[in-house]
Amino acid sequence: MSRRIIPVADLSAVPVISGPAQAPSGALHDTLARPLRDLRISVTDRCNFRCVYCMPRAVFDKDYAFLPHSALLSFEEIERLARLFVAHGVEKIRLTGGEPLLRKNLEFLIERLARLSTPAGRPLDLTLTTNGSLLARKAQSLKDAGLSRVTVSLDALDDTLFRRMNDADFAAADVLEGIAAAQAVGLAPVKVNMVVKRGTNDSEILPMARHFKGSGAVLRFIEYMDVGSSNGWNMTEVLPSADVVARIAEHFPLVPLEAHSAAETAQRWGYADGSGEIGVISSVTRAFCGSCTRARLSTEGKLYLCLFASSGHDLRALLRAGASDVEIATAVAEIWQSRGDRYSQLRGSSAAEPHAQEGRRVEMSYIGG
Repeated sequence: MSRRIIPVADLSAVPVISGPAQAPSGALHDTLARPLRDLRISVTDRCNFRCVYCMPRAVFDKDYAFLPHSALLSFEEIERLARLFVAHGVEKIRLTGGEPLLRKNLEFLIERLARLSTPAGRPLDLTLTTNGSLLARKAQSLKDAGLSRVTVSLDALDDTLFRRMNDADFAAADVLEGIAAAQAVGLAPVKVNMVVKRGTNDSEILPMARHFKGSGAVLRFIEYMDVGSSNGWNMTEVLPSADVVARIAEHFPLVPLEAHSAAETAQRWGYADGSGEIGVISSVTRAFCGSCTRARLSTEGKLYLCLFASSGHDLRALLRAGASDVEIATAVAEIWQSRGDRYSQLRGSSAAEPHAQEGRRVEMSYIGG
């Protein structure tokens, strides 16, 4: 018998428009004065890896029932929503999953999105996050379609450890090949994300730093996060980013670098000899909710306002009910204008929202990182 672990509490609702129509002005702000600038779009809930911190095989096994194709937003629906979000002020779109390169003909969607431009007439920053398994064969077609950059997940160089972490017997060398292919076709600068789990792969911090130093790729270390409820998250397995920086600095002197923008999630550090940079994303020990400008659109068209949310807003229902662009744009505006999410700042405090303490949150594999 097939079974399905429901990824979120069943609290999602079709947006109800309560006010006057709001034509997009490019300047949408939430209750904490945060603008809407970034949209992350999950194009599939499927992945060919079973990483222990994201889609552990004990939950996502051979009987797990993924979404049927009819439930997924079509490329036309994604493009329509993306166009409205861009009109509201979004400047960067990141395609995620699951593993986005598993979505058939993804290049067609990239071509559509690459034609969009901001209200000021600037091209979008169109990026994609991937586990790298299909990148070597797809890098050129992604670039040709209009993709700007890629971010590749790689949690270890040691092949035995990497295969154990991805639980799919996929070799680290193949991910490195994908990174090289992306750099060769100009999907640069390539960012390489390493989720650091204390006692599991923290021994790889220095080897990773040594390998990518001077390579042109930007290596970023991400604290193991309490996203969803399937990964068995435990605070004792979190290695603070400050410790990561200290370990690297013992061998390679580092200097702090300024952020590219106020909404940047990573703290940047440059090698003192000028041979590149690293970044650390400290979502557990150093919350950056105050500058969060990101919205997330799930594979089936639900809008989430926080990576740690327990419910979403069903935009697909509006699309398929025949809502006009003005109606959908107004719904998005009302949703963002009422946003007050700041889970990471509240984590562990008595002010934390009830759903956060109950652990009923959206899974990262469902909404993307």
